[in-house]
Amino acid sequence: MNDELHIIENAKKDSTFFAPLYEHYFERIFRFIFKRLGGNEAQSADITQQTFIKAMVNIAQYQDRGLPFSSWLYRIAQNEVNMFFRSQKKAYSVEINDRMLGTLFNEAQISARMTDDDQEKLIQLLNGMSQEHLDLIELRFFQQLGFKEIAEIYSITEANAKMRVYRILEKLKTLWNN
Repeated sequence: MNDELHIIENAKKDSTFFAPLYEHYFERIFRFIFKRLGGNEAQSADITQQTFIKAMVNIAQYQDRGLPFSSWLYRIAQNEVNMFFRSQKKAYSVEINDRMLGTLFNEAQISARMTDDDQEKLIQLLNGMSQEHLDLIELRFFQQLGFKEIAEIYSITEANAKMRVYRILEKLKTLWNN
């Protein structure tokens, strides 16, 4: 049993053992939420705190399924962000860097090389997508999570996660060519 699983098992019995998990994952979860909220630092801190409170309160329900503990935390964070947006009825933005956008561009098999105009067009197409599609694109290409972790976040099979992402890529390719 690795150290993290040992800490999780101890945290299930005594919440004081949750501290190392909080310290290890706080920054990663905060950045995930911060990007989702378009850089709103105060709100990101609040939602991150709420995420960790829920994780600590519900740690007894956590089951090791061979995935990183962070997948479970990402799922809680995603739910918290979604609840925030439902309550605020606001859209959100995704921070995009050139390298990750290039990976998405290549994966969608849009073109061999991406120009600045192509980059703008791709961003416009992404802006027109549903929140769920943007979430999947961000998790896969900008957070660089594997299909197994995405599946865990959405409580779906790995094959279903893969299928959803590739359908979105096909949709992007179709929109690109129209």
